[in-house]
Amino acid sequence: MEIKIDRLQVGAPDPELKNSPILDEDDREYLSLDDELEAGVCYFNNSSYGLGDYVCSGSELLRCEEYGVWVREGDCRQE
Repeated sequence: MEIKIDRLQVGAPDPELKNSPILDEDDREYLSLDDELEAGVCYFNNSSYGLGDYVCSGSELLRCEEYGVWVREGDCRQE
């Protein structure tokens, strides 16, 4: 059984706007708690998203994780 995830297309991150870091699954261990990260919310182009929310940036599926970082979860292309 496949789980369907609502996938909001947010486009590419605009460097002029507020964006949370985007990490690969393996990069989480390198996350420094000294960074000014906000727990409980992720930002993408000045819009905020809650923990567990998914968005698509191009073909990348991103999930908002603890410490307010996006983690790459896979591909957004619909089958």
